[in-house]
Amino acid sequence: MLRLAAPLALAELGWMAMGIADTIMAGPLGAAAVGAGTLGNMIYYPVVVTGIGLLLGMDTLVAQSFGARDPRECRRTLIAGWWLGLLLMGPLMLLIRASIPVLYAAGANPHVMRHCAPYMLALLWSIPAMVAFTALRRYLQAVDIVKPVTFALVSANLVNLLGDWVLMYGHWGAPAMGLAGSGWSTSLARLYMAAVLAGAVLWNERRTGNRLFHLCWKPDWARIRRLAELGLPAAGQIGFEGAIFGVVTVLVARLDEVSLAAHSIAVQVISTSFMVPLGISSAAAVRVGQALGRKDHAAAARAGWTALLLSGVCMGSVGVLLLVAPGEVVRWFIRDPAVIAAGAVLLRIAAFFELFDGFQVVATGALRGAGDTRSPMLVHLVGYWGFGMPVACVLCFRYGWGAPGIWTGLSLAIILIGSALLVVWRKRAA
Repeated sequence: MLRLAAPLALAELGWMAMGIADTIMAGPLGAAAVGAGTLGNMIYYPVVVTGIGLLLGMDTLVAQSFGARDPRECRRTLIAGWWLGLLLMGPLMLLIRASIPVLYAAGANPHVMRHCAPYMLALLWSIPAMVAFTALRRYLQAVDIVKPVTFALVSANLVNLLGDWVLMYGHWGAPAMGLAGSGWSTSLARLYMAAVLAGAVLWNERRTGNRLFHLCWKPDWARIRRLAELGLPAAGQIGFEGAIFGVVTVLVARLDEVSLAAHSIAVQVISTSFMVPLGISSAAAVRVGQALGRKDHAAAARAGWTALLLSGVCMGSVGVLLLVAPGEVVRWFIRDPAVIAAGAVLLRIAAFFELFDGFQVVATGALRGAGDTRSPMLVHLVGYWGFGMPVACVLCFRYGWGAPGIWTGLSLAIILIGSALLVVWRKRAA
């Protein structure tokens, strides 16, 4: 589990590091720019990641075929995933473009939107690269090829950081584009990531006889439909989870710039810590799927519980850090005393749900490897929208708690979701 999970966790941290670098680079532009970047991402990522979540069915099909020692089926699923990705690109780009006037209509702070709108328009063009990268990544990690994934995500940070420096602040003769330059830099970095993984697949095919190119590349609609059947609940689960953070960010944007900046930084922190169990979750999906492909149910159960143990150690440690030194963590991002004080309060609240956040994502991965994407979707729907959001709104607006009220509601929801999914996995692994 560690041999697979460690590179994938590092890859996820590399992914998240790009967002952290963007936030730090935006710091000199002011609190409105920092908040605008997070607001744009809170709209962009739920929409796009939900859409490409349809490709998560590849985890189940490729891993189980690999466990059954059927490389032909693995490749056929890759081709089907490629076609499904092509179908997703256009609708996702249209949705992101249409979200900008919705933000204006929702009453987002006009100072924030002055930065946010051009940023989202630039980020729009990263969607084709994200779709291609996701399909290639799901295939490679399910067949135990993870080093290219780690290399692509870690090295892309250099591409992104250089692009931020050149495009945001106008170095090397480029125009100073402000936050929009960060969006263009991110798009270039994602194109680079997709190219690296395409090269890895081509290299592997050359080494194994180019069997991928001897297969029929016409759409296999039955397989595409099977991918969609597995991926749709997974996409729904991601959508319910991502949308909750998008909605609460819009709600916080209606408060004040300090609250939005503090919320933005707190989201960056918990999202970064989330990358480790997210990598473990991918490893759990692969190991459980491979074991079930070999018809070894005991190994599948061991894989799931091992992944949950690793997640518990990591996220428990993060929870202690956020409880003991939240102000120091916020100070890594910004020096504004008001933002540091507000962010420290939010991170202390987050400390209580870190352990359960790890449990919920790893249990989701283990269940996906077993072909169960429906249970996590239902648990996230009820936990976030049936419980967390109402509590957050009541505490924020009726009782005047502001951003801490929203985070208290989210914390209670995540604790509920993590506990429920542990119970679901226990029954599945029995």
